[in-house]
Amino acid sequence: MELKDKTLIITGASSGIGEAAAGLFAAEGAQLVLGARRKDNLEAIVDRIAAAGGRAVCLAGDVREEGYAQALVDMALDRFGSLSGAFNNAGMVGTMAPAGEMEFDNWHDVIATNLTSAFLAAKAQIPVLAARGGGSIVFTSSFVGFSNAGLPGMSAYAASKAGLIGLTQSLAADHAASNVRVNALLPGGTVTSMGGEGDADTLAFVAGLHPMKRMAAAVEIAQAALFLLGNRSSFMTGSPMLVDGGVSVRLN
Repeated sequence: MELKDKTLIITGASSGIGEAAAGLFAAEGAQLVLGARRKDNLEAIVDRIAAAGGRAVCLAGDVREEGYAQALVDMALDRFGSLSGAFNNAGMVGTMAPAGEMEFDNWHDVIATNLTSAFLAAKAQIPVLAARGGGSIVFTSSFVGFSNAGLPGMSAYAASKAGLIGLTQSLAADHAASNVRVNALLPGGTVTSMGGEGDADTLAFVAGLHPMKRMAAAVEIAQAALFLLGNRSSFMTGSPMLVDGGVSVRLN
């Protein structure tokens, strides 16, 4: 029960890594506030957690909106009386294209969903965590945009995820003295709907990029997030932690 008595927010919780994290964190004793756009999916996950003896609530909304970030924090305080940390995991790839051919709306949506939402989440979460004496925030970044691991057609995604690492490190430096730890999780290819689940050719191609010759299961990434949110990582802050099956080594 590594997360016993902790209250955590998870965004992007309706599928993929976020859904896997919800199940894992609840089993490890956390009380959860789940956020994503798809209300029906969230409610089904809350029901499964309750059936297994866990505690979770949900609120559907758009992570690009400042009011939504604050509403998730308020729900944690109202329903569970505290906030211990957050797994800010919501993200999107967007339409893949060279920058010269990319629509501005696509660029804007990717940056807003992957990077601006992280700023909004931190703005709402950090004051509450600092006031209670500390806590842990984890953002989902990516090996793409880090350590020279650029991929064609992913300029918006790479820029947003690289920016997220910079934001993580700045926040970590700003708030370490308040015992608020801020780290970034950098997954490799993961079998999710966003990662090509159901498309055998895409999965085989992405798996082949990794020295381990496979992609991660969503729960493997969730386990790494659990480590960053729990007490075992108590001396870690500002870290871009790779959980990528060695793909960044191969691409370098």
